[in-house]
Amino acid sequence: MLVDRRHQATTTPRPDAVPMFVQDVFASLRRVDQRRWAQTYLNGLLNVPGRKTLQRLAKAGAHSAASAHGLQQFINSSPWDWSTVRHALARALAAYAQPRAWGIAEVTIPKRGDHSVGVHRRFDPNAGRVINCQQALALFTITDTYSAPVDWRIMLDSTWCYDADRRRRARIPDSATTESAWQHVLRFAERAAHEPRLRHIPWVLDLRRASAPARITDDLSRHHQAFVCEVPPTQPVTAARAGARPVTAAEYVTRRHAAQAHLVTTPTPAGTTGPVLLHSGPVQLPEQGDAKATDALPVHRLVIRPASRTHETARYWITNLVDRSVEEIVSLTQHTRAVDTAMTELTSDFGVLDFEGRSFPGWHHHMTMASAAYAYSRLYPQGNGWPHRAAETLKQTSLPLMRLIS
Repeated sequence: MLVDRRHQATTTPRPDAVPMFVQDVFASLRRVDQRRWAQTYLNGLLNVPGRKTLQRLAKAGAHSAASAHGLQQFINSSPWDWSTVRHALARALAAYAQPRAWGIAEVTIPKRGDHSVGVHRRFDPNAGRVINCQQALALFTITDTYSAPVDWRIMLDSTWCYDADRRRRARIPDSATTESAWQHVLRFAERAAHEPRLRHIPWVLDLRRASAPARITDDLSRHHQAFVCEVPPTQPVTAARAGARPVTAAEYVTRRHAAQAHLVTTPTPAGTTGPVLLHSGPVQLPEQGDAKATDALPVHRLVIRPASRTHETARYWITNLVDRSVEEIVSLTQHTRAVDTAMTELTSDFGVLDFEGRSFPGWHHHMTMASAAYAYSRLYPQGNGWPHRAAETLKQTSLPLMRLIS
């Protein structure tokens, strides 16, 4: 059984737990000093409360504040491959619990100045104003026990793509270009399409604010990826029958297009469970405002949970899991909460917002270390150190990771 980090205070961990974890997950780091700094950085992320500055991380590792220079070199200058470490991290997580779904989280990282990689000004709906920030996407592996990040992508706006001097200073590779959020999601998915052991794992995505949900679902289908995507009530859909015209997802039931009703037990906002009447039916997804024939479009399933006394607002999901039960589809949607919870913990307790450097490699190194610290907190059993079963399986298996294209 994996242990929640919040319950570990009652047990004294083995002193060799972190070194064993570093030995397995950071085995690709060839130099002894690199692995030593990785251990120091990881220890700091796990034990330093509040802001994770380099000085505080160095002190937490029984080093002087002057050792912060060594950590700075390890994160910003040392030429280690973050994708290989993320690969090992994903294998370790999968060895301990089978992934049930992939999830994506978006994070906004407030910044001062304009020199840190990816910094730009954008409207933040949570803050209700324009802020200076980095914007990133994280890929999460989701199991019945935990959700943890295994890959990252930073979003670059046009100001970072056409200024050669700025790119040089931030050490941005030529392959990193301006892409929308849905294009970044598809970069993650393209890797999964080429990995037979990951193809069956569905993607659970919230597309309610996406500009083109149909593009994402079409591309996922084209790459033979299973998905359950939440869409807004205004999402255009076409009932999968001859002569049908596009309607919104909200109109689908009112116009009697839904073919089936399902009484299922689902969680309520009060934290209990109760029976809920859902509706579903076959649909195709035209591009928004496109009334052209949909004969060539794939047939998906629209699942609708109408508003009720226990659920104030209606919700809508599109899925290509047409052979699965509605109960199973709805259970997959609950995983989005696990991703949200994990991202909240990553930003508050694991230093995701605290990277002090400016370079593209440094940012990816820091996010990799934050991911490793979070994975350690999920995998670490009370009093037993780094899981023996996961470590042994990590050495024997080769579960591939959707590596970052950079």
